[in-house]
Amino acid sequence: MTDTALESLYEYPANRTWVTANFVSSVDGAVSVDGRSAGLGSPADKQIYLLGRDLADVVLVGAGTVLVEGYRGARPDLERRARLGLPAALPIAVVTARGTLTPELPLFTNTAVPPIVITCAAAGLSGLPADVIVAGDTEVDLRVAVEELAARGLRRINLEGGPTLFGSMVAEGLVDELNLTISPLLAVGDAPRIAHGPVIPPADLSLRSVLRADDVLLMRYRRRNSS
Repeated sequence: MTDTALESLYEYPANRTWVTANFVSSVDGAVSVDGRSAGLGSPADKQIYLLGRDLADVVLVGAGTVLVEGYRGARPDLERRARLGLPAALPIAVVTARGTLTPELPLFTNTAVPPIVITCAAAGLSGLPADVIVAGDTEVDLRVAVEELAARGLRRINLEGGPTLFGSMVAEGLVDELNLTISPLLAVGDAPRIAHGPVIPPADLSLRSVLRADDVLLMRYRRRNSS
């Protein structure tokens, strides 16, 4: 498919807050190899991963994923964003209920725009070069987090993990769409699946599209009560 066709297929709905999650998994459900998702990647998956960022207003991610994957500031395709009428800046919003983020991380030192840190009062985070949002007392209230992002004009939310944050967002009914890449690998091992969290009634999804790149499948699902 052309870039224009992919942009149309993966575009966000207009004039509303929308959360799209992006994950890659092995055929047997592993979300990582040797602790990192990069071991499951492919050129096709990377293309959709970068597209997801280019179309978003903000990247939402858990602090554990930031630390394991070595997150730095996002570097979107500026030509594409200008053509689509999106601002050049693409902040990373990190969810953490603990004081695990420190100012020397690449997230803060290697970025064109300060990140957003979404935390709770009990974490006691201060002194970070970031826009700090306190959403909750002892745990992060994810509904408040999404509302605070939307209040900043960041309504196209690209959720990149990890499994615990994704599971919690699903449990709160906050995920509208899932872009899932199936890597043609059997990873075995003890890696987690893409969602981990409280036991909830299964969320009903509709399959919106399937793309194939050699042996890689790229699927797009939407929650049925999301319009």
